[in-house]
Amino acid sequence: MRRANRTEVKEFLFQGFSSFQEHKLTLFVVFFALYMLTLAGNVIIVTIIRMDHHLHTPMYFFLSVLSTSETFYSLVIIPRMLSSLVGQNQSISLEGCAAQLFFFLGFAITNCLLLAVMGYDRYVAICNPLRYPILMHRRVCATLASSVCTTGFLLSLVQTVAIFRLPFCSSLIEHFFCDVRPVLDLACATPIINDILTLIISLLAITAPATFLFVSYVLIISTILKIASAEGRKKAFSTCASHLTVVIVHYGCASIAYFKPKSENTRDQDQLVSVTYTVITPLLNPVVYSLRNKEVQDALRRVVGRKSIL
Repeated sequence: MRRANRTEVKEFLFQGFSSFQEHKLTLFVVFFALYMLTLAGNVIIVTIIRMDHHLHTPMYFFLSVLSTSETFYSLVIIPRMLSSLVGQNQSISLEGCAAQLFFFLGFAITNCLLLAVMGYDRYVAICNPLRYPILMHRRVCATLASSVCTTGFLLSLVQTVAIFRLPFCSSLIEHFFCDVRPVLDLACATPIINDILTLIISLLAITAPATFLFVSYVLIISTILKIASAEGRKKAFSTCASHLTVVIVHYGCASIAYFKPKSENTRDQDQLVSVTYTVITPLLNPVVYSLRNKEVQDALRRVVGRKSIL
């Protein structure tokens, strides 16, 4: 039996972190601090890459694009989440929810595809170094980056339109933002075509680039192991370590969130996973690339030294 018809559901209401009522202030302080660190870290990385000519390479070009995308990705979710933790309005219009889902998915898919492109860059640099300047020319890099962004937002548009064409019979979103599964759960009925479409987009956005990265790193590692000197092997591994760390966490969280069977879903588990990929993962990028990457550390020292001299 239908609980309401579509015309009656004009807005949604977030349930948010209702299970943690007594800890809301603590959560606000923690999430706000992590959000500020994320913004500052990504802005610093983009600024350093732009200012230091030593980092004007394809790898750092893609890193700057990823940092920019991660910044906007955080802006889509976290400010509203923080306002809900301090008792602000928990409701959102259908149009606002659709916009949030569109931009969230757009930047999330873009990030997944960018990590695959960065893996390809490392593959060419290590496995085909003589052709690297040709294969990863500036124009090629710009084309790859724009293609990834376009693909991400096209897939997001298809998913968002498919979801918001459905009639909704409930208005309570058991989540702290408009994600695919929580919004689909509000539909009066979910046609099989929506489940198939969600699976196809998940395969294109997560499984396909993850498989590509796996194959790339198998080839990269096999090439590195053939390097005669231990110092050469160490240097080659170090250029991939930061990227591989981000890839494992990023794709791990995405796979848990979008491939876990519905029967295994619990609201608290889903929120924990969601906090990881909306709050923790965006912070991982600047932390890993600043703490583990000597070139970025050296560039930061050069930029700071130049400013102090001026």
